Amino acid sequence: MPDMEPVIGLEIHTHLKTATKLFCSCPTAADEGPNRHICEVCSGQPGALPRLNGRAVELAAKAGLALGCRVNEYSIFARKNYFYPDLPGGFQTSQLDPPICSGGWLNLDDGTHIRLNRIHLEDDAGKCLHDDQRGQTLVDLNRAGTPLIEIVTEPDLRSSAQVVDFLKKLHALLVHLEITEGRMEEGEFRCDVNISLRPRGAAKLGTRCEVKNLNSFRHVAQAVEYEIVRQDTLHAQGREHELVQETRLFDPARQETRSLRSKEEAHDYRYFPQPDLPPVWVGPELLARLRAEMPELPEAVKARLIGLGLTPEQAEVFLDRRQAVDYFDAARKCFDDSKRLATLMVELLLPACQRCDTPPLAAGLPPEGLAALAGLMADDTLSRRAAYDLFPELFETGGDPAALARAKGLLQISDTGAIAGLAAEVIAAHPDEARKYRDGQEKILSFFVGQLMRKSKGAANPKLAGEVLANLLKGN
Repeated sequence: MPDMEPVIGLEIHTHLKTATKLFCSCPTAADEGPNRHICEVCSGQPGALPRLNGRAVELAAKAGLALGCRVNEYSIFARKNYFYPDLPGGFQTSQLDPPICSGGWLNLDDGTHIRLNRIHLEDDAGKCLHDDQRGQTLVDLNRAGTPLIEIVTEPDLRSSAQVVDFLKKLHALLVHLEITEGRMEEGEFRCDVNISLRPRGAAKLGTRCEVKNLNSFRHVAQAVEYEIVRQDTLHAQGREHELVQETRLFDPARQETRSLRSKEEAHDYRYFPQPDLPPVWVGPELLARLRAEMPELPEAVKARLIGLGLTPEQAEVFLDRRQAVDYFDAARKCFDDSKRLATLMVELLLPACQRCDTPPLAAGLPPEGLAALAGLMADDTLSRRAAYDLFPELFETGGDPAALARAKGLLQISDTGAIAGLAAEVIAAHPDEARKYRDGQEKILSFFVGQLMRKSKGAANPKLAGEVLANLLKGN
């Protein structure tokens, strides 16, 4: 039995961040009930004519530039014919040849160079809602016509870890460039994974299976690992003839894939040019403008953040959250302690934003407010505990951290004379412990610091308290 290696390719579907659908003026915003955002075009009415959304073309070209693709000056739309209840026209408007972007690449953390085959534009289907109690399937077309790009890789990936690394990097890039909101739980970034096995080093590909519609990194990893084990087991048992080209679904509860249908090839869809849409032209003027508008790309941002003292993990978190880098850069203009600001953002601000689904720049606490809070901690005006206690109210109201801390009596006592008076009282109240300290048991100093903090109701500067206590205990 030869040593088998996985061969994996991806098809990633990403909703584009546009206000309206790909071929009509219906909004792409969150729906207000089933079938509220539909018209003659996106509901597939006979005779309704599509009109291309120019912003979707710009975002697709922008993605291509960022991923090193060749943005084709000329591309066409085609009808991809298949029947499904949530596809009202009986076909999907997509691109086959030529697509808007060809080629491209993305490098993984382990140095692997993953080639892209293409990026093409298409519209999304609707959604089937299964009512088990009534035994009915209902169709909601609000999502029908939402603009997508499909990013297709070459079969260059070899493990679940590489797949997840690729998807995380791609997701961070597209969100950072504001090409998509990328909310995976809402299907705005999802992928199909094509997996086959072959003898290690062989050129010929094995029989591939496609796992459809995965919209979480964890489920992608579980599906890939299960499918590799399933196919490897069949090869080891001499049952590779049971492997057929098919589409499979992943069951998260059982953490396994199961067969859905035989896998179609391109010719099965009877692609032909969409007669109601003219060719898509992307001229040099548009490409020049998109290049000029291109912000700092994620890999450069990550290197810059690490250079400022952030950990690689903190930098990854920033890149994966909308507006996090912009918020951080704005806060640094007010207070230049990158490590402290990053810690406050990762531990307090970003989790709070995630809980209420609010981008950082729209939060109640503006960047200068977080900078002020960090400054109070840095000069020991506010303890870490007090700052963390204040944060929820600051996040809601955006008030002045110093004023709020003063009103709540949380400002630290950093006056040496005041702390010395408290220290003298604590030492006098614990003569036995004081004698032990003077006899060499210096670890007992923490006991005195704790007593002084209790006596000051947590307001004393603990570092200064320790210094003052040590001096008094030594008789200085």
